[in-house]
Amino acid sequence: MVSENSDAQGETTALALKILVAGGFGVGKTTLVGAVSEIRPLRTEELLSEAGQLVDDTDGVDQKVTTTVAMDFGRITIRSGLSLYLFGTPGQDRFWFLWDELSQGALGAVVLADTRRLEDCFPAVDYFEHRHIPFVVAVNCFAGARTYGAHDVSRALDLDQGTPVVLCDARDRDSGKEVLIRLVEYAGRMHTARLLDSVG
Repeated sequence: MVSENSDAQGETTALALKILVAGGFGVGKTTLVGAVSEIRPLRTEELLSEAGQLVDDTDGVDQKVTTTVAMDFGRITIRSGLSLYLFGTPGQDRFWFLWDELSQGALGAVVLADTRRLEDCFPAVDYFEHRHIPFVVAVNCFAGARTYGAHDVSRALDLDQGTPVVLCDARDRDSGKEVLIRLVEYAGRMHTARLLDSVG
């Protein structure tokens, strides 16, 4: 979490919150960050190579030709005085050593899910559950994929009670913004509850 002090005129203090965008390979993390970012997003994508065919499962995402090798970065202003810094994580196992660094100081995370490859988001769900980082699951509704309700996805992922599941289109700015608002609201409730527990 980053905050900026108010100036001598007493203007409202600006608050910048760090959010991770995680999920499996090819689920739409880079697309979501790019769709909602008000600045030109930083991307660290490389072309998929023949060497990577042995370790990257492209089944179901045959059209994918690039992959994130470090992170994506974007920024969005939710309202006056509140901005989100978005860090898209790499999806492949071999880049997971970056997750610990990226998650430092994060308010919460969005776990993107694709119902055609739902099992690909299990590692991200486990990661945030074990570290007690609040997260929402955002089901990226791909064309041609079977539609499932939020309750069905929650049961399939065996999520803790209360963990939000939302349907979204990672290409659409308004849809992505709604996902981020849900996360900020949920993370705020979780952090408040923890504070109350610690003083109770």
